[in-house]
Amino acid sequence: MFAPFRRQLAGFDAVPQLAILGLVSGIVTGLVIVLFRLAIEIPLALMLPGSSSENFEGISTIARLSFPLCGALFIGILLFRLKVHLRKVGVTHVLERLGYHQGHISWRNGVLQFIVGAATVISGQSAGREGPAVHLGATVSSLLGQWAALPNNSIRMLVGCGTAAAISASFNTPLAGIIFAMEVVLMEYTIVGFTPIILAAVSAAVVTQFFYGNEPAFLVPDIAFQSLAELPLILAATLPLALAACVFNQTVLTTSRHFQGPILSRLMLAGLLTGLAGIAFPEIMGVGYDSVNTALLGGYAAPVLLTLGLAKLFVTSISIGLGMPSGIIGPTLFIGACLGGALGMVAQALMPAAASDAGFYALLGMGAMMGAVLQAPLAAIIAIIELTRTSNIMLPTMIIIIVTGLLTRNLFRQKPIFIALLQAQGLDYRFEPLTQALRRISVAAIMERRFIRTKAEHSLEEAHALLKNSPVWILIEDQNGPVSLMPAVDLSRYLELLDEENRGSDDALLSEEIEGTQIEPEPSEHADLQPSAGTDDTEEAQVSIRVNLLKIPAQRRDLAPLHIQATLEEALAVLRASNVEALYVQRTSAPMIKPIIGIVTHTDIVNYYSSK
Repeated sequence: MFAPFRRQLAGFDAVPQLAILGLVSGIVTGLVIVLFRLAIEIPLALMLPGSSSENFEGISTIARLSFPLCGALFIGILLFRLKVHLRKVGVTHVLERLGYHQGHISWRNGVLQFIVGAATVISGQSAGREGPAVHLGATVSSLLGQWAALPNNSIRMLVGCGTAAAISASFNTPLAGIIFAMEVVLMEYTIVGFTPIILAAVSAAVVTQFFYGNEPAFLVPDIAFQSLAELPLILAATLPLALAACVFNQTVLTTSRHFQGPILSRLMLAGLLTGLAGIAFPEIMGVGYDSVNTALLGGYAAPVLLTLGLAKLFVTSISIGLGMPSGIIGPTLFIGACLGGALGMVAQALMPAAASDAGFYALLGMGAMMGAVLQAPLAAIIAIIELTRTSNIMLPTMIIIIVTGLLTRNLFRQKPIFIALLQAQGLDYRFEPLTQALRRISVAAIMERRFIRTKAEHSLEEAHALLKNSPVWILIEDQNGPVSLMPAVDLSRYLELLDEENRGSDDALLSEEIEGTQIEPEPSEHADLQPSAGTDDTEEAQVSIRVNLLKIPAQRRDLAPLHIQATLEEALAVLRASNVEALYVQRTSAPMIKPIIGIVTHTDIVNYYSSK
């Protein structure tokens, strides 16, 4: 049923087909994210005072300590029972699956992410829900592609669609979801990629708004950029925000590098740290968006904002470094809001006539911190504009996010946190232009389907019959499978030469017979010709010529197998790893049955890339 659809998706310009996938991915992801949010909000509303899902400030001191410890114990026992590769969750895991497994994500990791992602927030860990949401969106979209046996280039695009839909559903910011998916996860911008990702983000936002309404994620007051005289204050705020981003990233990496004990003990330590900090600063527990709203509305004094921002920074970064499966995006917004708000109050004290409200700086701090930690400036800019739903602050938003990002990357030499975490595991995510281009195309788009499978040895008549349907390639097989590949034109050229030689040999043999001399036919000079002759009193000499395709002069190629779902990047990797020049493409039609449906050579890949 999906065969024609799959073939159309193999190429680069399958926009209508990708659009359908994006729409389906967005709807499914939106429903999953709604379910994930309900799995967090309903238990918290039952547990916390006032039926609020974020009111950790209202619980007792003992509860503030015991909640994170109990949650860490539950998560630790769950992860301790799993193998290391099954424990991986979050955006980093999504990048790993994209970089090394073409976007194939296991449902087991998705289920685990749902459970531990909800458990971290419910138990009051200093965590965000957006990272788990990205994993869940990518997982359900990847499983959709795997279920339909789509080409790997389409599965990669589906992962991007799921990412965009997850961010869109979490913040009610579809445009920020689109940019986040292309800037942080796929790391490329293509015209073909925009269409399905836009549809995924918009459809997910529609699903979320159906359940939660059209309200933004944060309560942003009416704010505006006062005057150009405020620009020096905004530029001055970039350095401390860049330093905070550097400290956050380095604390995560240093903690993960130096604490390598059993997962249960590490998570219990993270839970203890969160609980102790929560006794003094309960605002940092959970996602903390109520505290972000208070900071945006100017409800905290500068010392409180600074203390909360630093507490959230160190508790979150240490917990993540210890292995707590927490999201990163939400905490960066919290830290940025607190530190930005504190800097805004300092600006008001220095220039009361020119400086804007503290909420203005809190909002700028959110964008700057998110952009610097993730190294995703465009996504941060779009997120702030969508959250405020105004373009009045576009200029200061762009300035503070871009400058903070430049300082973080060039002055403090920081990499994007997700890439840094991958590299800390000995992995990497390649995003060179050539690699990205090859990932977008399936081998089905360029493979040669005009080929014939045959044994090595044939009679002269059988050899001529091989060329009857004008194949491009001849795939030579033995009892164990394919052994070599040769161009059909080489066989055609050889048979023409052989026919010319045979015509000359037949004339000489006829003249000998006229003279009454019986001559035994001599073997041909080619090793592939196996003549045999027999004579009796009544029959003329008979000559039988056998053609061996493995011995005739030809440009034969060694080859290796490749599955039809593979991308050109995978094909090139197999060519290099196997040290061969060609691949025969298989599809799985039934268990243990893998018919060969095409041929791909290194030259085909180079020619296709060069033509595009």
